[in-house]
Amino acid sequence: MPLADLLRPQNLNDFIGQKHLVGEGSVLRKSVVSGHIPSMIFWGPPGCGKTSLALIIAKSLNKEFYTLSAVSSGVKDVREVIDKAVGAPVLFIDEIHRFSKSQQDSLLGAVEKGNITLIGATTENPSFEVIAPLLSRCQVYILKSFEEENLNKFIEKARVFLAAEQNITITVNEKEALYRISGGDARKLLNAIELTVSVNSTESNKEIIITDKLVLESVQQNLALYDKMGEMHYDIISAFIKSMRGSDPNAAVYWLGRMLEAGEDPKFIARRMLILASEDIGNANPNALLLANSCFQAVAVIGYPECGLILSQTAIYLAGSPKSNASYMALNNVFRTIKQHPDLSVPLHLRNAPTKLMKKLNYGKDYKYAHDFENNFALQNFLPEALKGQIFYKPGNNARETEILNRLKQLWKGHYNY
Repeated sequence: MPLADLLRPQNLNDFIGQKHLVGEGSVLRKSVVSGHIPSMIFWGPPGCGKTSLALIIAKSLNKEFYTLSAVSSGVKDVREVIDKAVGAPVLFIDEIHRFSKSQQDSLLGAVEKGNITLIGATTENPSFEVIAPLLSRCQVYILKSFEEENLNKFIEKARVFLAAEQNITITVNEKEALYRISGGDARKLLNAIELTVSVNSTESNKEIIITDKLVLESVQQNLALYDKMGEMHYDIISAFIKSMRGSDPNAAVYWLGRMLEAGEDPKFIARRMLILASEDIGNANPNALLLANSCFQAVAVIGYPECGLILSQTAIYLAGSPKSNASYMALNNVFRTIKQHPDLSVPLHLRNAPTKLMKKLNYGKDYKYAHDFENNFALQNFLPEALKGQIFYKPGNNARETEILNRLKQLWKGHYNY
């Protein structure tokens, strides 16, 4: 068995990370302890503990555990599990987003009647990939990538296990390469450790000193070819996104071709481009979002292989487009401010006044209706008083956003210090 499987946690106390779900007093932990578990969807990146958590839940409830992979299973497999289900067993479906509508439909009746407790795992947004009737019958829990603090615990766990079970002494002098290779994925981290140990340990050498150089050499020599279901899946999509962000259409098309040749879901690729169009291009070229959205819709209608050319055209356009992450940064700035000031009041002049009492309390008083003024603009404060003059959106250094900046400077002179 791979090291990642050997080190799977056996109960919630052994589970590393995801404290918002399994920590003391958390909603999911309370459900497990009470024995009342709803059908649920675990949404999170690879290697964040979705399968381990499903196994722990089934074990805690002392229920039978069935597992299906959406990649290799169909309606027939689902019905076989449902037909032999006794006592509401746990049915775990990995990568449930890859199930077709008819396959997901086949789960509805059993989930609604409580014949099975469904736990689905997905790396994709279930709002897009899980049909609404099934989603409405499931609780969605979001899992996060592991932070360095969590990864250190996995490294220590592996070190102790290998010393006890294989008599291999591991000294970890450097961790940066392990962090980088894992990308917050515990499975990739443990695979890298296992690979490094297996490549460098012999009968006469049972002491391994982990360094960044040793890890990189060991892993790079044994990298598998891209496989949409393997560890490289997320590395390739990362390279594809970063190539477009870095304005390299040649690299973008190359990585696109690698994914298409491997049988990647075109909608997965199109969705990533749609996100990039807003996150990395934004108002530097608003047409990028329109084109990416048209691409996504066309891919959904046409399908592969015909949609390959549309994906290529869009990837080249996005890579060649001017870039700005100003909108993305503006939202992050807002979130940071909200954490510091979570409950600032709406200024009175911006409040709605549907009742006489509210009007008496000056709700809506002194509000200036923009269209009643020259150039459809009236200088007034729209933020909570404590944030007056606070700038969240800082236009990027490109032609279109320079136009926006100049207009904002003209309109808001004396209010915002652009």
